[in-house]
Amino acid sequence: AKMPLDLAHVKLACSRAFWLVAYPTQSHEMLFDAHTQAFTAFGGVPRRGIYDNMKTAVDGIGHGRERRVNARFHAMASHYLFAGEFCNRAAGWEKGRVEKNVQDRRRQIWIEAGARHWSDLASLNDWLAQECRAAWQELAHPEGATLKVADVLQDEQLRLMPNPKPFDGDVEVLARVSSTAVVDLQRNRY
Repeated sequence: AKMPLDLAHVKLACSRAFWLVAYPTQSHEMLFDAHTQAFTAFGGVPRRGIYDNMKTAVDGIGHGRERRVNARFHAMASHYLFAGEFCNRAAGWEKGRVEKNVQDRRRQIWIEAGARHWSDLASLNDWLAQECRAAWQELAHPEGATLKVADVLQDEQLRLMPNPKPFDGDVEVLARVSSTAVVDLQRNRY
């Protein structure tokens, strides 16, 4: 059976190294795990991140670049010590490198992924990790004819901040338990 998935795509600006991870839903847990996995794969944490105005990061958009950043996103950025910057509304060109890379990856990786059958999400993500690392070795860096993305990543890693322990984004919520041991939480019954 086919299952819709959300894809996290993290990319470094200098080396153009990217990391893809598939998830069943888009949530804070997806956002936190994608950052943890990408920073581990990259060998460190960049000093800033450029984001679109996704609901898992931004609670409200003001004038210009004014944003009301989500408390959980802010806690994650503070944990990893990077500055989050957000694009203007309807300004896709501000994150063009990422958008272009997403388009290229869909052609090269997603067509192959879609043609295969995956026993579970972990198998798909393991394969995506291998494909990302392989692409770093194969893709020419746009600013150096003889350089590969992996070569520039090796230099960029020297400038990345150390990767701390993974961010624990769990949130405790007080909930009532019914007389039949059912808990209602976020429109779900457990």
